[in-house]
Amino acid sequence: MHMPPDPSSRPDGAERGQHPAQQPEIILARWSTRFWAWLVDFLIVNAGLGIIFGILSMPMWLYGFTNPGMMSPMYGSEWWNNGFGGPFSFAISSLVFFAYWTYMEANHNGQSIGKMLLRIKTTDLEGKQANTTSIAISSFGKAFLLPIDVFFGWIFTNDKRQRLLSRAANTIVIRATDDDTGRARSSARYQKE
Repeated sequence: MHMPPDPSSRPDGAERGQHPAQQPEIILARWSTRFWAWLVDFLIVNAGLGIIFGILSMPMWLYGFTNPGMMSPMYGSEWWNNGFGGPFSFAISSLVFFAYWTYMEANHNGQSIGKMLLRIKTTDLEGKQANTTSIAISSFGKAFLLPIDVFFGWIFTNDKRQRLLSRAANTIVIRATDDDTGRARSSARYQKE
């Protein structure tokens, strides 16, 4: 038996007397807010790296005090440049930053410590939690190619404030709100703060 549709129910999901649901707005985080979040993360990770490198180098310093030849400026600077300085140090730091951002943003609702403090987060283009692969691609750009990534992002992707690798990963950085539920937002409108 076919029942006539209830006049109080509407196909768009709105109750009688209410307007249909509007397109949700996603508020894109400012570049300046993102910079401050990055700076907080940069200081935290570098402090951690400084402590770890200090602990690891302590036996070498102690050995140097007992062997005067090792304390010579020529030996020390040559060892530093060929060992722990320069490209080796950059590679280790970049790998640690990559691991930090990938882990934090994949496991903490798109937020690193800096993003938590500044109330922003990394999401997919619909405002949902991005998957780990997308976060890893975006984190790679931040950890290894940041100046290039940001420069070309400003040129080619300014409508959604994406870095170049964020665009490749289909991620955006948005203002986190108290009512974020992670639900899908189809055809969302982007608004810059």
